[in-house]
Amino acid sequence: MRQASTELRIDTPGQGLHAFTDALCRWVAGSGIATGLLTLFVRHTSASLLVQENAAPAARRDLERYFARIAPESADYEHDDEGPDDMPAHLRAALTQTSLSIPVVGGRPALGTWQGVYLFEHRRAPHQRRVAAHLIGE
Repeated sequence: MRQASTELRIDTPGQGLHAFTDALCRWVAGSGIATGLLTLFVRHTSASLLVQENAAPAARRDLERYFARIAPESADYEHDDEGPDDMPAHLRAALTQTSLSIPVVGGRPALGTWQGVYLFEHRRAPHQRRVAAHLIGE
């Protein structure tokens, strides 16, 4: 049994779904681990991780609009230390995922044909986000 770990840095221009599937696949392939389990963890409270549709941009736009509706910016939130998008970002992160587990088969994440791995940035301002990656297998 072998292990590998890294931290992926993802620069976001602001809110939205930001694919990092290609960088992730390159790292997994370079690890030399052919079969195992990949765990990802976003190290922030106002961003999250998703496996989502990677072919139709409309699906991502619809998802982004949905979260804007269910966790809108509002003056009604008590927590606004970093601006009006602060608390909605935390709500959106709470409704999604901060970690993912993805099987690795044949030296690649075992994603479906139309699946991609995304960092979901919930803040309007650009950020550099960090995703811890750990791979265990043979």
